[in-house]
Amino acid sequence: MLFKIVKATALAALVTSAAVAGDYNKQAEKDREGIVKYFETKFSDPEKNKNTFFPYSTDDELKNNFIKNVKGDEFSKGGYSFSKNGRLSYDEIKEFPPTEEFVEKGEALFNKPFANGKSFKNCFPDTTVAGEYPFYDEKRSQVITLTQAINECLTSNGEKKFKTTKGKMAHLQAYIAQESTDAEKRMDIKIESKAAAEAYEKGKEYYFTQRGYLNLSCATCHIQGSGQRVRNESLSPGLGHATHFPVYRLKWAAGKADNDGLGTLERRMSGCIKDAGQVPPKNTSETMKELLYFMAYISNGLPVDGPDIRK
Repeated sequence: MLFKIVKATALAALVTSAAVAGDYNKQAEKDREGIVKYFETKFSDPEKNKNTFFPYSTDDELKNNFIKNVKGDEFSKGGYSFSKNGRLSYDEIKEFPPTEEFVEKGEALFNKPFANGKSFKNCFPDTTVAGEYPFYDEKRSQVITLTQAINECLTSNGEKKFKTTKGKMAHLQAYIAQESTDAEKRMDIKIESKAAAEAYEKGKEYYFTQRGYLNLSCATCHIQGSGQRVRNESLSPGLGHATHFPVYRLKWAAGKADNDGLGTLERRMSGCIKDAGQVPPKNTSETMKELLYFMAYISNGLPVDGPDIRK
């Protein structure tokens, strides 16, 4: 099932078949449904599925630290979706989330007037749109991320861009994510043209292609390897990765006087790709945006639950 997705990289054939039918997300839906089925099967009973999915995990770990029958919305919790120990820590931290102060900073930024008297309100009249990004802009023939939309709002109003990884960008995204979470919005990424389907396929190709001196792909760790341990950490499922950003990482906050460990999805992806022994695409590149477009689409239907917390 999963490997049919990996092998389905004949982009022209896939996109053309969808276009002829006028159903441009047909292949993407097959991918998404296959990935959901794969993860729900994998985490239905990890102890029972050891030989198939968890050959390197210990019997004790599979029996005592894996949650069974993980389904649907739970995958938005990342590694905490299946780890009993991780879930305990996660639930404790979520009682008094360290993200609250940054959501407040983001709200202040959102309402602060620009020099021309306008504000982010003019660009984002609806603040509950976190689950609609990235989207494919048909007029501009490119994927638009929330990060790009925020910076274009700034420059179109005579203001300087924010950094794409942290600080004000992450704070503003935290506010929009929290608004979307409170409104109980879900991921809702559209593919409505041949060009959008091609952008999705490019993102999928990047996700499944092995590269770098370690010869790894995103899928190596976060699909095939999900649930396996690397040193003391369990690899999270790729399903749901786009639902909870920006995230507050304990690693990013460590040693900082302002406790600001908040980062965007671009920041996390760049770091992950570097860890895999590769040179990451630039955060504003078409390659990065197409990768995020693919990741967001396969999480369609899952709840937006940012800003969230990770190690």
